[in-house]
Amino acid sequence: MPRVAWLGLVVAGVVAAGCDGKALYQQQNPDGTPAGTPLPVDAEVTPGGMHRLTRDEYDNTLRDLLGDTTNPGSQKLPEDVTDPFDNDYKNQLVSGALIESVETLAQEASARALADPAKRAALVPCTPTGPEDADCLRQFITRFGRRALRHTLSEEEVTKYLGLQALAVEANDFWVGVDLVIRAMLQDPQFLYRIEIGTPVEGRPGVYRLSNWEIATRLSYFLWGTTPPDWLLDLAERGELSTSEQIREAAVRLLDDPRAQTRIDRFHALWFGYHKLPHPADLTAAMRRESFALVKKVVFDDRSDYFDLFRSDVTWADDFLATHYGLPAPGSDTPQWISYGSSGRKGILSHGSVLSQGAKFSDTSPTQRGIWVRTRLLCQNIPPPPPNANTDNPPTAPNGSNCKKDRYASHATVGSCAACHQKTDPIGFGLEQYDKAGRFRVHDDGDPNCPIDGEGRIAEMGTFNGPAGLADMLIASGQLERCVVTQLFRFANGRREIAQDATFIDQLTEAWKARDRHFDELLLAFVSDPTFQYRREE
Repeated sequence: MPRVAWLGLVVAGVVAAGCDGKALYQQQNPDGTPAGTPLPVDAEVTPGGMHRLTRDEYDNTLRDLLGDTTNPGSQKLPEDVTDPFDNDYKNQLVSGALIESVETLAQEASARALADPAKRAALVPCTPTGPEDADCLRQFITRFGRRALRHTLSEEEVTKYLGLQALAVEANDFWVGVDLVIRAMLQDPQFLYRIEIGTPVEGRPGVYRLSNWEIATRLSYFLWGTTPPDWLLDLAERGELSTSEQIREAAVRLLDDPRAQTRIDRFHALWFGYHKLPHPADLTAAMRRESFALVKKVVFDDRSDYFDLFRSDVTWADDFLATHYGLPAPGSDTPQWISYGSSGRKGILSHGSVLSQGAKFSDTSPTQRGIWVRTRLLCQNIPPPPPNANTDNPPTAPNGSNCKKDRYASHATVGSCAACHQKTDPIGFGLEQYDKAGRFRVHDDGDPNCPIDGEGRIAEMGTFNGPAGLADMLIASGQLERCVVTQLFRFANGRREIAQDATFIDQLTEAWKARDRHFDELLLAFVSDPTFQYRREE
C-alpha cells in the first residue's frame, strides 16, 4: 500500500475514534461506569484545543523514544510562536512547510536510529528470522506504538502497521518494515498532536472525562515536556490514574526526575523571556546556568518560599560572570554560590538573563521593560501602539537633549500614546542603571553628561529603585502570586485564560498561599484538581 494512502487510513481512524468515543480511549471501572474522580457540580471545565508538539517537546519525545539527542525539531520545524509560551494551540497553524518538515524529520530520525546497532537492538525486542517474520514485527509495533502514540494499540491499528511488511518482503529486508513503521508513526496525528477525546459526562453537555491514557499524556507533557514513560503508561493501562490521589502520586514521581527540573526551567525561561538571549555563546551559557541554578535551588533543592526566587541574596557565578557583573570573583572557573553583597542586586530580576529583556535601538528601552513588567509579572494587558505611531525610530526630546530620560519624557506627555507610556516608562527607568547585558552603569551609554538615578515608579504601588526594589514592591503588592498562577495556567493549558477561568485561578492562588508558596505544591494542586481529568468541547 502506498505510504500516503496508508497514512490517510491512520488519520481516518483517529477521526472515527473522536466521533464515537471508541474503547481505544474510553476507561471504565469494573462495573462498567466511567472511571475517574467525580466532577463537582459547581466545577467549571474550560475548553481546550488539540495541541501539537512544540519543537522542544518534539525533540524531547524523539530523545525518549529513539535515544536521538540531535534536536532536529529545533532545526527544521517551523518556529513556534512565543506569547510568552510556545504551546498555545491557537497559534499552531498547519502549513506546507510543517508537513514537509515532519516527513523529512521522520525519515532522518528513523535512519539515525537504525544505523546504530545498540539503538536498533533496544527498539526491537526480538531477533527477526527474515523479512516475513510477522511475529517479530508485531512485537515491535505493539511496544514502540504504545510509547509513540501513548496508548495500547488496538488490533485494528496493529494490523494496519503490519501491512507495511509487504514492502519489507519486497525488499528482502526485515528492517525496511521497521523503518517504515517508525516513519509512519512519527507522522501519525496521534504522535504529532495530543488528541483528547474522553467520554461524555452525564448531565454536563459538552464535558468529557479523559481516559487514563489521555491523563498520562497530559501529565507527562506538562511536567516533563515529553512522552509518558513506561511506568506511567503501565498505570494508565491498569486504570490507576483514575482519581486525584493517584494522579498526585504519579506527579510526585515525575517531579523526582531531572526532566522535571528541565521542564520547570523552560517554563521560567519562556515566562521571563530568556529562552533566547542576544549575547555571545559564553555569556549566554553563563546567564542560563545562573538562572537555572536559582530556579532549581528554590523549587527543588530547598523547596522554599517561591518568592525566594525574587529576593535571593546569592547567585550562581564563576569568575567570568562575576566580573561581567562587577561582583567580587570567587576565584574559580566553576560556578558557585556567591553573595551579592552591597551591590544592590537581589534575586532573579537582577540576572543578566532577565535584564536582557526590553532592548531596542541598541540599548535598553524603558517602554519595553515597563511593558515586560506589566505583562509578565502583573499579568496586565498593554494595548499595541496605534497604527500611526512611529515605533521604528527612537524618541527625540523637544529641547534637543540627547539624554534618554528627556527623550522618553515626550512619550508620557504628548499624543494619544501618553496614557500607556505613563504606565510603562516610569517602571523601565527604575531598571535603567542596568544595561541590556545586566551590567551596572551610572549614566547613559557613552554619555557621562546624562546621569541615571535608577528611580522608578509603578503608578498604583509607589516608587522603587533597581531590580531589588522592584522585587520588594511586587512581593508587597500581593499581586505577584496570582500572576505566577496565571502564567502556570497558560503554560499547562496551552492557551490564555478566559473569564470562566478566573474562579479556578483564584482558588488555586489561595491554596498555594496556604501551602507556604512552595512551587511543587502549586504543580501538585493543579494536577490533582478534579478538572484536570476533564475537557470541554469548544
